[in-house]
Amino acid sequence: MKVIEAQGLSYTYADGSDALKGVNLAVEEGDFIGILGANGSGKTTLLQCLDGIIRNFKGFVFIEGKDVKKLSPREIYSRMGLVFQNPDDQLFAGTLIEDVAFGPTNMGFNKEEVAARVEQALSDVELDGLAGKSIHHLSFGQKKRACIAGLLAMGHRILLMDEPTAGLDPMGEYKMMKLLKKLNSNGNTTILMATHSVDLVPLFLNNLVILSRGRIHRQGTPEQVFNAPEEMDSVKLRLPQIAELIHKLKHKDGISFDRIPLTVGEARRELIKRFVKQV
Repeated sequence: MKVIEAQGLSYTYADGSDALKGVNLAVEEGDFIGILGANGSGKTTLLQCLDGIIRNFKGFVFIEGKDVKKLSPREIYSRMGLVFQNPDDQLFAGTLIEDVAFGPTNMGFNKEEVAARVEQALSDVELDGLAGKSIHHLSFGQKKRACIAGLLAMGHRILLMDEPTAGLDPMGEYKMMKLLKKLNSNGNTTILMATHSVDLVPLFLNNLVILSRGRIHRQGTPEQVFNAPEEMDSVKLRLPQIAELIHKLKHKDGISFDRIPLTVGEARRELIKRFVKQV
């Protein structure tokens, strides 16, 4: 079932510049899709149109078959939520438990239900045990998880993520992606994620959209998307580092490869094949 669908989505900034140009996108229930694009490609604007924050766009956006322009903010947020790139733009309460409880409380749930939802959401994002901690004393990565917990506590099973790994160290990036993959796989959460972290994408996602200058240039699996380095360069993106290495070995050093691997594990297997053949 399509939970999000954009048809001919276009948006022009107040200064007359085009942010989105005829975007067509379908997100199925249970998808984990990455929107790859350089800064200024339109990723954040696209997410804000899908979430109903921006409404004066041309074209159509449907959430579970319903026109987003005809839905109230409450109706949208009961189905789907957006996690901002900077968690400090989203968190406002004094403590973690207060922030996560705000959404379900305002949705009208009783105290027992709110408490159960908060406990489960904090467990889902691996912040259990920190409920009483001040928001200001959380690490940047913990703040990002707190934002996700706030949406999960409201019952959201569709998450829009704006650069969830931005500002994190390499281990923090990996942990965040691992958490999102777990929510997607175990929690049946549909995730649409804007990012430019090309090295992490092949490890966790199986569907990518390349956005450049407000248009979708390419869509498919990581292997399908990353098999055209010249096109990636034209949209100001690069191949994953492993793929870049193998591509150069193949085209500059004449080493034959059946395919371009995207992860360390895949590259290791391909190199072992070549090494064994030569021996």
